[in-house]
Amino acid sequence: MPSAAITLVSKCNIFPYQKSCLPDLKLSVSDLPMLSVHYIQKGALFTRPPFPIAHLISLLKLSLSQTLSHFPPLAGRFVTDPNGYVYISCNDAGVDFTHATATHIFIRDVIGSIDVPHHVKEFFPFDRTVSYRGHFSPLLAVQVTELANGVFIGCAVNHSVTDGTSFWNFFNTFAEVSRGVKRITRQPDFTRNSILISNVVLKLPANGPKVTFASDAPLRERIFSFNRESILRLKAKTNNQKLNFEGEINIIELMTKQSNDPLTIKIETETINPTAEISSFQSLCALVWRAATRARKFPSSKMTTFRMAVNCRHRLQPKLNPLYFGNAIQSIPTYASAGDVLSNDLHWCAEQLNKNVKAHDDVMVKKFVEDWEKDPRCFPLGNFDGAMLTMGSSPRFPMYDNDFGWGRPVSVRSGRANKFDGKISAFPGREGGGSVDLEVVLSPETMEGLESDIEFMQYVT
Repeated sequence: MPSAAITLVSKCNIFPYQKSCLPDLKLSVSDLPMLSVHYIQKGALFTRPPFPIAHLISLLKLSLSQTLSHFPPLAGRFVTDPNGYVYISCNDAGVDFTHATATHIFIRDVIGSIDVPHHVKEFFPFDRTVSYRGHFSPLLAVQVTELANGVFIGCAVNHSVTDGTSFWNFFNTFAEVSRGVKRITRQPDFTRNSILISNVVLKLPANGPKVTFASDAPLRERIFSFNRESILRLKAKTNNQKLNFEGEINIIELMTKQSNDPLTIKIETETINPTAEISSFQSLCALVWRAATRARKFPSSKMTTFRMAVNCRHRLQPKLNPLYFGNAIQSIPTYASAGDVLSNDLHWCAEQLNKNVKAHDDVMVKKFVEDWEKDPRCFPLGNFDGAMLTMGSSPRFPMYDNDFGWGRPVSVRSGRANKFDGKISAFPGREGGGSVDLEVVLSPETMEGLESDIEFMQYVT
C-alpha cells in the first residue's frame, strides 16, 4: 500500500465518538492462540453510491467513529502485564481509515474471473500483519476503495480480538449506523467471566510469534458457488434420500428404516427431516474432502485431516451470550486415511464429521480448555503434511445483511490473510435460501484436479 492496483488518496486515524468506560479485557484461551495468525481480512463489494465519493468518505468516517463507541475494544491496544497476561486496553487509541482509488477496475473484474484476481488482495489494509502486532498497531483498520462502477469496503481486524461472529456483528453495526439507525439491534457483550478465561500464562518470544505456514507458497484461489437446489440435491445424496421434480425431498429406505409414507421437506422452509443426521454443510464439507483427496493423489495409507472451526457460545453450560465479543471458537480435527475417504461413500465421510461436531458439547469444550492449559501455545495454522483441509468462516454469518445506505453487497471477498494450501472459507450465497459460496485455496495442481473432479463439479453452480 500503495500498490500497482490501487492509489492511496488519504489515510487518517478515527477515534470513538464517546470515550470508553470499559476496563481492560483479558484475552481468553480462545483469543491467545490467535496471536500468531494474521488479522482477519473481510469486506464487501457494492455498486457505486448515488452520491459523491467525498460524501461517502465523510459519512463512513463519522459512522465508524460512532460504531467504535459500541465496540471500544476495537479502538484499543494490547498490553502485557508483568505476569505475562495479555489484555485489551480500551484506551480509545483509535483505528486506521484509508481512502484509495482503483478506477480502472470494474465490478466485473472483481467477480467475473475464474480465479480470485490478485488486485482483490489490495483492497485490504494490514496485509499479512500478525495479530501480536496489536501491541503496537491499531486492532482495526478500514479501507474504502473507489472502483470504476463500485466501492469496496474492506476491514482488517485483529484475530485475537474477534472471531467471525464478532467480526460480522461489528461490520453489520457499522452498516446500520451508516444508514442512520439510531439504536443498534445487536449490542455486543464484553463480559469475561466464563471458563475461557484462564490463569495460565502463554509464554511468547520476545519479538512475538510468527505465522506457522509459508505466506509465499504458490497458490490458486477460486470461489465455487452452490445454489439452493444444488445444496439440497447434495444433502439428499448424502442422506440416501430422493429429490423429486417438485423440489421436495422424499425419504426412502434410509439405512435399515422402512416406511410406506414418504416425508417431504419443502425447499421454501428447508425443514429438516428428524431422521436425517447429516446437515447440508457437513455434506458439502464431505464433498470437498473426497474431491481434494482424489486430486492430491495420495496412497491409500496416507492419513488425511479435515479441520472445522465450531462456535462454542451455545455449547458451553451456562451458555455464552450469542453476541459475546471475542473468540469463542475451537478447531475440531477429523482424521481418516485416504483409502477410507475414497473407498467409502459421501455419507460415510459426512458421518465422520457429523459425529465429531455432535460430540463437541460442554464437556468437550472444557476438555479443549484443559488441554490447552497443560500445553499453552499459539494455534498451529497450516497444512503441515500436505494432507490437511481447514474449513473456516460460516455460511450462517450475515455477510449480506450490510446496507450502508444504498443497497446490499454485490459480493463478499477476503484478503491474503491466513491463506495456505487447503484453506477453505464458507460464505453464504448472495441469493440466500441456503446457497453457499466456498472460497477454496489450493496448490495449482490440486486445484486443477478439483476442477476436473466429476463428483464435485456436478454440484457447482
